[in-house]
Amino acid sequence: MPTHLSRRGLIRGITAATAVATLATGLAACGGDSEAATTTDAAGTVTVGRLSNGAAKETTLKVQEVKSIRAELPASVRKSGKLVIGVGGLPAGSAPLDFIGTDQKTLTGSEPDFGRLVAAVLGLEPVVKNSTWENLFVGVDSGKVDVAFSNVTDTEERKKKYEFASYRKDNLAFEVLKKSTWNFDGDYENLAGRTVSVSAGTNQEKILLEWKSRLAKEGKKLTVKYFPDQNAVNLALSSGKIDAYLGPNPAVAYRARQTANTPDPTRNAGTFSGAGETLQGLIAATAKKDSGLAKPLADAVNHLIEHGQYAKWLAAYNLSNEAVAKSEVNPPGLPLTNS
Repeated sequence: MPTHLSRRGLIRGITAATAVATLATGLAACGGDSEAATTTDAAGTVTVGRLSNGAAKETTLKVQEVKSIRAELPASVRKSGKLVIGVGGLPAGSAPLDFIGTDQKTLTGSEPDFGRLVAAVLGLEPVVKNSTWENLFVGVDSGKVDVAFSNVTDTEERKKKYEFASYRKDNLAFEVLKKSTWNFDGDYENLAGRTVSVSAGTNQEKILLEWKSRLAKEGKKLTVKYFPDQNAVNLALSSGKIDAYLGPNPAVAYRARQTANTPDPTRNAGTFSGAGETLQGLIAATAKKDSGLAKPLADAVNHLIEHGQYAKWLAAYNLSNEAVAKSEVNPPGLPLTNS
């Protein structure tokens, strides 16, 4: 996530029911940090999408330890036998990324699930710790957390303190009614004459307002509207007051799944890099700089890509449009001027 503001914009995308259930559990943790309740899988398997309340299709994947990749780990991590995974999901969570499951205690979501898949390749027991966004980085800094899997954007500013292994595109998306024939198609010119909603103070707002300015110079109009919460956005979309909503791709994917069987189903009408038009933003596993973890993490991700578990994990969460062809160690990140 480029900024705390973009994180806030994503949290706005969860449903009220999920927020209430997650908040009740999150506030029970002392000091904004807790070891998350987890589920146990049969040997050689990892089940993703469990207890997700429809945010994902529950899928059991076969995953075996790869001894050659495990051998790349720092000796201290190999000796511990555990991979401590940090998730910044308190207090409210952000479906489908990280939230409390239907049992009201288990942390579920695409991010902790992927951390568990990577741990399986490394032959390590996953220990998931849930915290606030700020305490997520405190945990990595202090060594209490080995790696963060929490929708963290690779930025040049963060590289001063952390090392990265990329695993997903950082995309924004346009949400429209399923019956709409409009598509973004990667071209801001297609926004001419449209009315689009966006959350104030987010990186997507910055991008949308820049497009509005460009269109105005061309004598074309783009109307931008703001609403107090996601429910109001949903109502505006279903009633035709807006043509589209621009927000984080995972939140749009989540609502498309949740509304599929309702009178007003929505769909994704096109994505755009959260880093802007000159760079594809990337989400990355985040470890302390010089920890020696980035390469084995990237190799584990690439193993999952090569053997198909990666694609099935993304599909389970309706996030296939954020797939990367390869995990990279410290790829180019959001520039310092925009970090």
